[in-house]
Amino acid sequence: MEKICREEIRIIAKNSSWSTSSVSRALHDHIYNTPGDWLKFLKVFFLGLGVSFTVAGIIFFFAYNWDELHKFVKLGLISGLFVATTLTAVLTQLNPSVKKALLTASAVLVGVFLAVFGQVYQTGANAYDLFLNWTLLIALWVVIVNFAPLWTVFITLINITIVLYAEQVAHGWSDVFVYAILFGANSFILVVFLLGSQWVKNIEPPSWFTHLIALAAIVYATMGVCIGIFDPPETAFYMLLFTVLLLYVAGVLYGLQNQRAFYLSIVGFSSIIMFSAFLIKLSDDAGMFLIISLFIITSVTLLIMWLIKLHRKWNAQIG
Repeated sequence: MEKICREEIRIIAKNSSWSTSSVSRALHDHIYNTPGDWLKFLKVFFLGLGVSFTVAGIIFFFAYNWDELHKFVKLGLISGLFVATTLTAVLTQLNPSVKKALLTASAVLVGVFLAVFGQVYQTGANAYDLFLNWTLLIALWVVIVNFAPLWTVFITLINITIVLYAEQVAHGWSDVFVYAILFGANSFILVVFLLGSQWVKNIEPPSWFTHLIALAAIVYATMGVCIGIFDPPETAFYMLLFTVLLLYVAGVLYGLQNQRAFYLSIVGFSSIIMFSAFLIKLSDDAGMFLIISLFIITSVTLLIMWLIKLHRKWNAQIG
């Protein structure tokens, strides 16, 4: 039997004579976190923390002892660690979460190897192509493992590659255009995960993962629009503005339909920042700054009150 979700409980409670005590019991049995759920979370959290510190220690080991190590020792050590980590994850009977964490560490070690190789043979270890090659080498890996932290590493590499390509190769790209590309890329990934989870059973991203991607997309959109407001108008700005308006409306509708206050809040705060930048563009005297201060206080207060009202309404619909 598939696990019942909050929305299904809300619909049943609204359209039936289900008692309040039964609704409350269903929420505690299927929705609310139990001590076992928190214990599982802590296990995964400390596992990820341990893997992260281990990989960071490997990186700092090479950084600190760089001049003392022979080039073959450098490449041999990182290759041995990569092979050992990958074989341990593939050939042993460890917990699936532990295996996926080890494969995530192996994916990070791919980048460490590329960086060490680039520094030894001066192939351009600080260029965008290092991150591009790193992204391409682990792409199939990421899809097969289908692990949220590994997807996070992969998406981070995509963003770094775009930024470094704009800085090192595409010198003609404006800041607004770069932010438009970053916003479009992260928004596309977010839509794929949100809609894909409804069609493909294997795609069930955790909420923290989709929230992280949405937050990154919102930050890029806000920075791009604010910069475009103060810079001379260009085609990229109007394209970004149109896309932002379209996806913000979609985000609000998605948040209302699925009772996700997070999307409503980030869209609201981003819109407040953008409109404040527009007001500063109109005038930067003391009177305008007073108006902007009053606008921010009022709009943030109203937004929070609206979100609280929605949250109470959704809770009342459930039980």
